[in-house]
Amino acid sequence: MSRQELETMFSIDDLKKTRFAQELMAESKAEGKIEGKIEGKLEVIPSLLRKGFSVEEIAEILELEVEQVRQAIANLN
Repeated sequence: MSRQELETMFSIDDLKKTRFAQELMAESKAEGKIEGKIEGKLEVIPSLLRKGFSVEEIAEILELEVEQVRQAIANLN
């Protein structure tokens, strides 16, 4: 069913109370927290580079993939 059809059948409050909607909201919050943690780690990379750490060391310290660190460095330039 389309969103419009569902909205016609149910009020928005009814839809928010469904298990499906609650699971979607919980997943969204969890993904946001994970993304926030990764963004925080990526912000530390420039200072670790200035201190002389290698890409591999930074990845290990921050528990990131080496490619993630390389991509973050490329985005700095």
